[in-house]
Amino acid sequence: MFWKKKTKKRRTQETVLDGVDPELNYCPSCGDEYRSDIKNCVSCEVDLISGKEKLALVRQEQELLNNRSMEISVDDELVDLRKGGLHDMKQLQALLAQNRIPSILAGDESCGKGCCGAEMYLQVRKSDVDAAMVVLSREYIRNTSLENHDLSHVDAVFVQEADSNICPACGYRFAASDGMNCPECGLCFEVSG
Repeated sequence: MFWKKKTKKRRTQETVLDGVDPELNYCPSCGDEYRSDIKNCVSCEVDLISGKEKLALVRQEQELLNNRSMEISVDDELVDLRKGGLHDMKQLQALLAQNRIPSILAGDESCGKGCCGAEMYLQVRKSDVDAAMVVLSREYIRNTSLENHDLSHVDAVFVQEADSNICPACGYRFAASDGMNCPECGLCFEVSG
């Protein structure tokens, strides 16, 4: 007698559209995906949305991007987003262009001594500021690897008189009497006088 091996139903590229599997749930805040029986995001503690809802949002976003004009007219009100060297601003401008957000670089005078290059302003239309900030924030998080770190305690402050403190770097709770260093990660706290 021959036994036939059971094969699991594999997800194919046809079932995963635009990087979204309609059979999974997704966090609307951080984008993490979960099995369909899970209802809340562990990290963000918010209700999940279905893959179908996520797919609809992705498609709506893509439609908005495709309809966005890539031309900046003389009548458009511009806003400065960043100021920096020409090379850095050109990289950010290319990133925005990949996301269909038009931008221009406006020059600033150099120091006049010839030692510094000109500082440039990265400008976008006022109506595109929110979308541009989302793109630049995502890029910053990706470049600094902050997406891999727990930032929930980043605003914690060491108080020497407190019974206990939370380390802003690792989230470890410790008694102030333990000293000026976090016992878990070694972060040193300095008291200014």
